[in-house]
Amino acid sequence: MKKVELIFVPTPGIGHLVSTVEFAKLLIDHNDRIRVTIISMKWFPDAALDAYTKSLTALPPDGIQLIDLPRVDPPSLAPWKSAESVIDAFIKCYIPPVRNAVRDIVSMKCSSDETRVAGLVLDLFCSPMVDIATDFYLPSYIFITSNAAFLGLMFYLPTRHSLNSSEFQSSDPEHVIPGFVNPVPTYVLPSAVFSKDGGYAAYVKVAERFKDAKGIIINTFEEVEHYALNCFSNGQNPPVYPVGPVINLNGLSYSDSNDKVMKWLDDQPQLSVVFLCFGSMGSFKAPQVKETALGLEQSGFRFLWSLRVQPPQNDASKMLPEGFLERIQGRGMICSWAPQLKVLAHKAIGGFISHCGWNSILESLWFGVPIVTWPLYAEQQLNAYKMVKELGLAVEMRLNYRKDSDEVVMADEIEKAVGMVMDGGSEVRKKVKEMGEMARKTVMEGGTSFNSIGKLIEDMIGNN
Repeated sequence: MKKVELIFVPTPGIGHLVSTVEFAKLLIDHNDRIRVTIISMKWFPDAALDAYTKSLTALPPDGIQLIDLPRVDPPSLAPWKSAESVIDAFIKCYIPPVRNAVRDIVSMKCSSDETRVAGLVLDLFCSPMVDIATDFYLPSYIFITSNAAFLGLMFYLPTRHSLNSSEFQSSDPEHVIPGFVNPVPTYVLPSAVFSKDGGYAAYVKVAERFKDAKGIIINTFEEVEHYALNCFSNGQNPPVYPVGPVINLNGLSYSDSNDKVMKWLDDQPQLSVVFLCFGSMGSFKAPQVKETALGLEQSGFRFLWSLRVQPPQNDASKMLPEGFLERIQGRGMICSWAPQLKVLAHKAIGGFISHCGWNSILESLWFGVPIVTWPLYAEQQLNAYKMVKELGLAVEMRLNYRKDSDEVVMADEIEKAVGMVMDGGSEVRKKVKEMGEMARKTVMEGGTSFNSIGKLIEDMIGNN
């Protein structure tokens, strides 16, 4: 039987690329006929992303191949344009080179008796590239690195847009969004849908193409989002395949600080440390850094704080309260970067204050570590709402904090949240531990995600 080639086009952000590669490995592990080519687009310079991409080129030639496209000059947009509109313009610039790369792969495989191209797997932001698949008579699949709740929003947007084509307003009433048990408050929707600077238009443009895909793949699992996934099995949209948790269990390492952090954790008692980490773009201004420090100090708990600050500040220590570092000596550790996966897996970690990126949520569930919600950007407010209000799997501190606001979460609020997440007998801790056990079973042979991947492969490659 011929081998089967799948072409992946991820958005060039570290969270998207890592999930894409891990998912590609899962497909290959399930079926040794599958080969994957990843077309890598160049974003703005990013040391972590470049290091990870470089590591991929060292992979054995069997299985996954990386095609590095030349960097395309970013489009010139007004500086006030939203991040989503910049991404949209960036993807548009890359459509011709991606089309050429796909054409070359298809031409090469057509002349081969050993391999055929079976489809394109596109990151959700690359959904406009569905047309490339159509040009070459290939099926396309959308890969969502977020959850089924976010997919519900994507299904909701075109419907709402056909009735009301203007941006969302903060005064809008609650929304009945597919996949949510309860009406969703407007204040937890992504900032993009309120944006008059291209963000709303970019989201709608992405969402409108979902219906043209042959299938939608989501990094989630049946047990955590049963209600949402059940809502999407009505035949009115492309088939949805939950394949998660897709986690890079080898972890990521870009720094020698690993040893220092892990050695410090080794010296701490079991479940005694609260971990604060806010993703690759999570940073704070001086007033918030100071209040966070005071809240941690007042809580009395041990802590590991991965602290990044916003320009023009570059020295976090100058933003901390006077004498803070001396007072928390031995009880707390501050670092600029922490190996999140290894930290969450450590026996000393008892709680996680997180920005609620979906990858981070999946990792915390996998290791049974309860989360305190502190969303910052993208769809994180929606994730926080889902975890707290719909699933009861997180401790609420904030559901609608925005990174670009001047709002400050005060020390007393942080102290209270730390106390709640570190409560060893809490209902949330018990539920998260149970969900972690389910997460591990779902990817094992016979598990729901394992079976869903098998069904996806069957639909992708058939019996040819």
